Amino acid sequence: MARYIGPSCRQCRREGMKLFLKGERCHSEKCAIERRNFPPGQHGKDRKPKIIGYGLQLREKQKVRRIYGMLEAQFRNLFEKAAHQKGITGENLLGSLERRLDNVIYRMGFGTSRPQARQIVRHGHIQVNGRKVNIPSFQVKKDDVIEVREGSKKNPTILSAKDATAHTPVPNWLEVDRETMRGRVTALPQRSELVQIQINEQQIVELYSK
Repeated sequence: MARYIGPSCRQCRREGMKLFLKGERCHSEKCAIERRNFPPGQHGKDRKPKIIGYGLQLREKQKVRRIYGMLEAQFRNLFEKAAHQKGITGENLLGSLERRLDNVIYRMGFGTSRPQARQIVRHGHIQVNGRKVNIPSFQVKKDDVIEVREGSKKNPTILSAKDATAHTPVPNWLEVDRETMRGRVTALPQRSELVQIQINEQQIVELYSK
């Protein structure tokens, strides 16, 4: 499947905020937002457009899509599924995004960023309920057990990520044993727990409802 392979920091600069796409770099002085907090491009520093209406909705959708590393078709399909579920569409969408396996690995602290967690999943280091799963978009369910495979527990990337995220809090809907590199989904993620980045999901709902 196609994926974005350009500079990650360019995406943060376009949205004007940290999207935490580069792991530890995002918390250092090297972060692009700290050094060049203006849109990318030749005239980015001089552009100060007033964004209203459709523009606000588009930027919100692009921001969330980039946070979770998804292309437009995949994101739109997830929205359509959320729209057909019971409950509030926007919250259903965010819940589905949080339950992606690559995001769960990131939330558990075995990846310093979602892109790194996605790579860990793709390389076959993760198993769910005892079976290897290498699909980043795999949707976990309540009571699923997610763990690093036995042969991957000494993987330098995973060990480095575990050390770097040692003091990062784990969401209430996950239960993690960092020593055994094992976790369990204890509940479905709630909207109030998505606090790392400010998201207005209603803007996305309105955009796709046009």
